Amino acid sequence: METREILTRFGLSVVIGIFVGLQREVAKKKSDRALFAGARTLALMGLAGCAAALTADLAGTPWIFVAMALATAGFIAISYYVSASTGDIGLTSEMAALSVFLIGALAYWGQLEIAAALGVAIAVLLSLKLGVRRFVGRLSEQDVLATLKFAVITAIVLPLLPNRTFGTAPLDVLNPRNIWLMVVFISAISFIGYVLIKMMGPKRGVGLTGLLGGLVSSTAVTLSFTERSREHADLARPFALAITAAWTMMFARVLVEAALLNPTLLRELWIPIGGAGIVGLLYCLYLLLFAKEKGETDELSLKAPFELAPAVKFAVAYGVILVLSRGAHMLLGDAGVYISAGVSGIADVDAITLSLARMASAGSIDVETASRAVVLAAMVNTCVKGGMVMLLGAATIRRSILPGIIGILAAGLSLAFLF
Repeated sequence: METREILTRFGLSVVIGIFVGLQREVAKKKSDRALFAGARTLALMGLAGCAAALTADLAGTPWIFVAMALATAGFIAISYYVSASTGDIGLTSEMAALSVFLIGALAYWGQLEIAAALGVAIAVLLSLKLGVRRFVGRLSEQDVLATLKFAVITAIVLPLLPNRTFGTAPLDVLNPRNIWLMVVFISAISFIGYVLIKMMGPKRGVGLTGLLGGLVSSTAVTLSFTERSREHADLARPFALAITAAWTMMFARVLVEAALLNPTLLRELWIPIGGAGIVGLLYCLYLLLFAKEKGETDELSLKAPFELAPAVKFAVAYGVILVLSRGAHMLLGDAGVYISAGVSGIADVDAITLSLARMASAGSIDVETASRAVVLAAMVNTCVKGGMVMLLGAATIRRSILPGIIGILAAGLSLAFLF
């Protein structure tokens, strides 16, 4: 190995140590805890790890590195014993120091990208202390249980399901593992939105809450703000902004689902769905310019997005839509697919999007038909949620949101069926 390359690896080790150490020194200013290791000490830790790996390599024995690692761990243990004797039992800085030592070794072993990524990850995790505490403070027991259920069903149930189809057409589209994988996929998207709301707080702005809420359930956002509009008629524009933002996020979800399952479908779908989403986004900007929030609004009530019963219901709905779409296409051709998509869109867009993406990927239907059917389902779903606002909302919110509904429907349908 050339000297320049060796020096580069030592340099990275030092930079990572300084980077993590600076974060520790900044954190020290915000607390009363004694500083275990700052920029200089952690830079030396990274240097020691890299030097230990080099020495072991030159000597041809790993025991030199093991001895250096144990010596470093011993110094860290002594420091922890001293700090713990004063009542400070946190291990964060000590574990960061040990990690920097090992990252220095990784840098010498040529894993430069991994070493840099781990250094950045450690600094980010150390900086998230207050944010994590606020997030944990907002968690309820139901949130934790829902998270555990999601983890267990994903890690245990999914691998046990058979990865094959059963029967002849139209039942040949049913694959238990693929069906449950879609449940995990949709639950993960919803869970991300739910976590973001928990981390950022539901009162960071009505529009932002609607946007993040759209990751969980645009229907729930629509109903929540529609009902609230009857009590706060003067907040019609902010509520319309939240609802439109949730609908716009629904279109983004459709594009993400298509991109992950069938990129070919995405190439057909992004113009009509993206066009509808852009119209929704522009209308959000219009409402944002004129929507003046007055005082505090109630929090958006969203339940944890993963429970066993709804997951099973989604799996059943997804499977049924798969079979119906396949059968309708066999009997009625493209018209059958459009009919099943329109009916499915009344209740949900995700299931029909995933179903048609799978069918188009398998060659059961052509991509253009699948694209138009997904657009039709999304527009039907938008009509249903728009109808909720028109029927259940105050007159002020109806006037505020009607142009947005018309614009979204016109953009999506015209781009899908006329161009």
